[in-house]
Amino acid sequence: MSVAGRTIEEYRELAQRIEAAGGAAALELNISCPNVSGGVDFGTDPDMCRQVVEGVRSACKLPILAKLTPNVTRIIDIAKAASDGGADAVSCINTVLGMAIDWRKQKPILGNVFGGLSGPAIKPVALRCVYQVAQAVDIPIVGIGGIATIDDVMEFMAAGASAIQIGTANYYDPTVSQKLVEPLPAALGELGAASA
Repeated sequence: MSVAGRTIEEYRELAQRIEAAGGAAALELNISCPNVSGGVDFGTDPDMCRQVVEGVRSACKLPILAKLTPNVTRIIDIAKAASDGGADAVSCINTVLGMAIDWRKQKPILGNVFGGLSGPAIKPVALRCVYQVAQAVDIPIVGIGGIATIDDVMEFMAAGASAIQIGTANYYDPTVSQKLVEPLPAALGELGAASA
């Protein structure tokens, strides 16, 4: 389950409530959403990242994934902070910061001015981030960003991801995940993986 908050205490409280309610296998801390005010604060500062992960870790026993932003100078510093704070894994990456402008009105189209770009356009950035983070931390990485085909999946695995998430592709093909399950074992075998 993905959770977000404005303060460490909000993250802690959400984690406690979710764990108490049951049914969630893990928590993904969305510390990197550019679509809301303050949504990237915890994901752009290593110390704040470590503190929020530590806070959630002290509040619940569920596995914790920290969802990282590519909108930083050195993503590996944030990944290390998440790992040091007790994250069980990191998710790489959230959306890339972008904007849209109505040139006739001469003003931004998005209410928050900036927003997150996702889909195929961010795949090269996501692969780079997964690769860099895989060289820096020993916890699993969930690859995210422009994944729609089995080749995309395998590129992320080759870059260092242990698992993947599919986001934008679900909007234009709601059956995309089902289509990727069948060829996955053969592709993993070709990569040399011992198990799927």
